[in-house]
Amino acid sequence: MAEKLSAVKGMNDIAPPVSAHWEWLEDRLRSLMQRYGYRNVRTPIVEPTALFVRGLGEVTDIVEKEMYSFEDRLNGEQLTLRPENTAGVVRAALEHSMLYDGGKRLYYMGPMFRHERPQRGRYRQFHQFGAEALGFAGPDVDAELIVLACDLWAELGLSGIELEINSLGQPAERLAHRRALIAHLEAHADRLDEDAKRRLHSNPLRILDTKNPAMQEVVNAAPRLMDHLGAESLDHFNRLRALLDAQGIAYRINPRLVRGMDYYNLSVFEFVTTQLGSQGTVCAGGRYDGLFEQIGGKSAPAVGWALGMERILELLKEQGCLPEQPAPDAYAVVPDVAALPQAMTLLRVLRQQGVSVLMHAGGAEGMGSMKSQFKKADASGARFALIFGADELAQGMVSLKPLRAPDTIGAPSTVVAQSLQPLADPSAWGAILRSA
Repeated sequence: MAEKLSAVKGMNDIAPPVSAHWEWLEDRLRSLMQRYGYRNVRTPIVEPTALFVRGLGEVTDIVEKEMYSFEDRLNGEQLTLRPENTAGVVRAALEHSMLYDGGKRLYYMGPMFRHERPQRGRYRQFHQFGAEALGFAGPDVDAELIVLACDLWAELGLSGIELEINSLGQPAERLAHRRALIAHLEAHADRLDEDAKRRLHSNPLRILDTKNPAMQEVVNAAPRLMDHLGAESLDHFNRLRALLDAQGIAYRINPRLVRGMDYYNLSVFEFVTTQLGSQGTVCAGGRYDGLFEQIGGKSAPAVGWALGMERILELLKEQGCLPEQPAPDAYAVVPDVAALPQAMTLLRVLRQQGVSVLMHAGGAEGMGSMKSQFKKADASGARFALIFGADELAQGMVSLKPLRAPDTIGAPSTVVAQSLQPLADPSAWGAILRSA
């Protein structure tokens, strides 16, 4: 016997009934994006490694430790499974001149890959949904994206998600803050852990995001980037705050919020919850006006966010917001294989009319008794059984049997009066199935 193969650690199968929850969430995301005027963009899963090295920053955790990178055996090209998709969307916008006629509002969803320790809501293959507004410079689009996310939480029925915001200013302001930050950290070098010492001169801003309790006092006393912002950066941040205030959106200014990629500037934000343990960030983003130039294009303003699908589904489950599993309108009971050709023809007509029907199957060997078929019909959650029995068919009829009272959908089988319906008029009983 061949060795049994399993999925790669941290890369999970999504099968029924769980996959129905994914479809439900995806449908709501698409619907909300359509109402806000965002259009779908789909980029390759594999991108040039240089896209992420230049876009995310060489000393970020993602580039240094987490990317799945490899050499193409045919031409030696360095390739990477995408660890995030903002850089890929910007690359696509440049390659296809998407901004030639003005700004674009785009969204994407799909798998991303990072080689990290799998834990609750965090996997090596994970799924992101992202919204990107390209070519818009003002804080109004920053606010729009934040409002959009808040509307999403309301539509999904989620609560307890808090918004944190900050401003990273512009490169010159960050450079001045960087000098002050390095000086502060060097003065407390004996209290830095090995990771912080390694980042001290390459990426000191990321030290502020440390989770090491022993370093919190040093980090809390560090110079604040907000104190180094110029008038234009402060104006952008204050106008964003005013727009959020006008919408009644609560937020907390977190001066230590820096985000994990080097491409951010000005507004950054995170939506966080305490209900997922250490993986409390469910959606995050900000402005990245310099990314177009970093990957070889002309300068263009841009802002966006991404959310982790697994984390949102975990939170929906935690708060009891996931919907009931979908059930078919009807289950077709076929006692005799001789009835299959006629039954399948009629069921096809019903499905073309929008009726969901699950047909009992198994051939002559697996059809089972009427009793066993009715057990499966009941277990399916269907509201009706369609019985293609020999007596019914001889009369040119099909038996329509309710399995549940209308007010107890999903409850145990409730037998009420059944009726015979003419085979020649499937639209009549299709209407009954749809309206029940």
